[in-house]
Amino acid sequence: MTRKEFLDLINSKIVLLDGATGSNLQKRGMPTGVCPEKWILENSRILIDLQKEYIASGSDILYAPTFSGNRIKLGEYGLADEIEDINRGLVRISKKAIEESNAEKNGRKVFVAGDLTMTGEQLYPVGSLQFEELVDIYKEQVAYMLMEGVDLFVIETMMSLSECRAALLAVKETCDLPVMITLTFEENLRTLNGTDPATAIMVLQNMGADAVGVNCSTGPEKMCEVVKLMKEYATVPIAAKPNAGLPVLIESETVFDCGPEEFSLEAKKLVEAGASMVGGCCGTTPEHIHLLSREISSLKPRSISKNKKRALTTERNTLNIDLNGKFLIVGERINPTGKKKLQEELKAGNLDTVITMANEQIENGADILDINMGMNGIDEKDSMVNAVQEVAAISNVPLCIDSSYVSVIEAALRIYPGRALINSISLEKNKCEQLLSIAKKYGAMFILLPVSEKGLPKNIEEKKEIIQTIIHEAEKIGLTKEDIIVDGLVNTIGANKNAAKETVETIQYCKEELGVATIIGLSNISFGLPERQFINSTFLAFAVQAGLTMAIANPAQDLLMNTVYAADLLRGKEEGDIRYIHRVTSRLMVITGSKPVNRDEKGKSPSSPSDNRNLIGENSENSLDSNPVYEAVIKGNKRNIVYLVKKTLEEGKAPSYILDHLLIPAINQVGILFDKQIYFLPQLISSAETMKLAIELLEPLLKKDEKEKHLGTIVLATVSGDIHDIGKNLVVLMLKNYGFRVIDLGKDVPSKKIIEVAEKEKADIIGLSALMTTTMLEMKEVIRLNKETGLNAKVIIGGAVITQSYADEIGADGYGKDAGETVMLAKKIMGL
Repeated sequence: MTRKEFLDLINSKIVLLDGATGSNLQKRGMPTGVCPEKWILENSRILIDLQKEYIASGSDILYAPTFSGNRIKLGEYGLADEIEDINRGLVRISKKAIEESNAEKNGRKVFVAGDLTMTGEQLYPVGSLQFEELVDIYKEQVAYMLMEGVDLFVIETMMSLSECRAALLAVKETCDLPVMITLTFEENLRTLNGTDPATAIMVLQNMGADAVGVNCSTGPEKMCEVVKLMKEYATVPIAAKPNAGLPVLIESETVFDCGPEEFSLEAKKLVEAGASMVGGCCGTTPEHIHLLSREISSLKPRSISKNKKRALTTERNTLNIDLNGKFLIVGERINPTGKKKLQEELKAGNLDTVITMANEQIENGADILDINMGMNGIDEKDSMVNAVQEVAAISNVPLCIDSSYVSVIEAALRIYPGRALINSISLEKNKCEQLLSIAKKYGAMFILLPVSEKGLPKNIEEKKEIIQTIIHEAEKIGLTKEDIIVDGLVNTIGANKNAAKETVETIQYCKEELGVATIIGLSNISFGLPERQFINSTFLAFAVQAGLTMAIANPAQDLLMNTVYAADLLRGKEEGDIRYIHRVTSRLMVITGSKPVNRDEKGKSPSSPSDNRNLIGENSENSLDSNPVYEAVIKGNKRNIVYLVKKTLEEGKAPSYILDHLLIPAINQVGILFDKQIYFLPQLISSAETMKLAIELLEPLLKKDEKEKHLGTIVLATVSGDIHDIGKNLVVLMLKNYGFRVIDLGKDVPSKKIIEVAEKEKADIIGLSALMTTTMLEMKEVIRLNKETGLNAKVIIGGAVITQSYADEIGADGYGKDAGETVMLAKKIMGL
């Protein structure tokens, strides 16, 4: 199947996908605890019959049952060495279903999608799995499915945008088949890792995904909002595969509460909201798909928008770049030129100053951060990759990748978990072609520098010609004007008295005639002159009025930044007045040391607009903010926490003081940030790991009675048949950090073993996790055995498919929605 054939299919009809596999196989005899892929191979007739029913119900695309067929997942069952036979065999089964259905003889074309999903391992720097390792893991699985002739690929049930990117690159670097990607979103309309729908589709469609969407998550009614948010940014088809509502327990059987009739009516609304492809996920049956087919049969496919949004992103947020919107600042400070301290740190592999500069620039108002590692004596590529990983982990503003070397830019773009900006592409023929190709591959925007191999343009006409030439070359490979920001090329006013006027003319030409965004390196204008800040700020005001979109500058310069905010105010930009007042009053407080204004629960002043650029920003008003140990836990600074704790001990602080007055308050604050959706899973894990390192150092130093002073004993396990443990591992880490004694039994733990250990260890609480609907009932079995044995342990449950109502139905003593809530629940149960 070519990408053109894929689009032709989308344009011809509402494409109907298939429904659930796992829940239906369980009803047809698949036991819990087995490897689903292996069981399907041994019971292929059951899968063939199920997929034939989906074809008869109207499905146009079948998902081959290769969902967890990657090396890491199969390794959990000891089957990694069988990865080729498993993946090839599973694709053959789906092809057999199509063949037996006689669909083609009846004039229907049904396609087989090779199915990829998460590995369950966390990517570095949160986990230990390197990005390139993950790409190779997916490439291996892709290659085996290609041997059996899959028609396209689907990457589904994803929670991490970085993992989506790795899987997408694996497919696109292996073949030219179409790729669909669907993510799973929580009730807060973000993935577990914090990505929102707009950011997900912006990143993935620009990297070449042929369709992006949502699956699993919820029932069809609640999924509509995700589809609508994606539709606003979409230039590719949107796919939606909702669950059949929520799982409930009826007569000891887990069922979903949305029947086929209700499902079909609600799922039809997904098409009306903008989805071009619909199907079903957990709990759906061939009957659900059959009735959905009936409902959408009269609907016409909507045309796919060609109006591309101009935006950069992080992993969690999108920064819109509007030619008529607010003015943007690109922070220029992360550059070793002329900075001896930074140079020495980079030579030593130390990124402390880089992180400090990133945080300071964000606090001072930077909307984008430029990262430049160009200097002698270091491996620039390694330094750039390390800096990008670290800065991306602690900030929520997009990055601008700044280097003279193509390889350095590509290495950074490859691992950056959002949509970055390249600084820059000029008309150096070979380099221009390479960089444009890289921008296209990784979905980046780029700064167009109007310089050719001959050097600087001699006049404005030559400058315009260079701009037009690069734009034309970009458009030839599928990039658009919305992907480009033209550098106004500021010369020094001391050497050329017309420098300011020529730059202004370039800005006006780009905005009014080409419809392209613009940027300038502001400080060039005043080079060699005294009191440069006055020249820079005045010139900036001229350029903004002419239509300048953004500038590369130092956001710590108050005169410059206040000019930016005043310019937006005077131009009548939306909330320009509020932003100006908040800016100048907050900066005045910094200068005078006056008390801050009252802030709401999210740390903003009552008049301040929403601004989520900084992960922490002003959300913590704890007096410990300036303490380095406290701050290290808040920011997940694993690199320096041991050194900082040792230094604090040398200063005379007792181990118990550090634990009780620095570490515990810090992790409490992290929990608050997570609860308010300012922090997400990666930040929570990073902070928890940082605290773990600190506690490991302190533990031998604590008095015996302090070490044994636990809040309570908790036995934790992922239930029998379930091999997912990311969430459970995080709960273990958090509970230990809070002072609980935790016995972690791991995953796929038999119910009897859980009770035996709880009895032996005199557990106060038993914590159970499940990610699959097929294993939820094991929780009820543990509760039954707990009561029969006469234990006093309270049972709390959690996991992606678990709800409060399910906890109530099976008689659990509590439900923990996430790690932070589970800690609070455990403390409540213990009366703390």
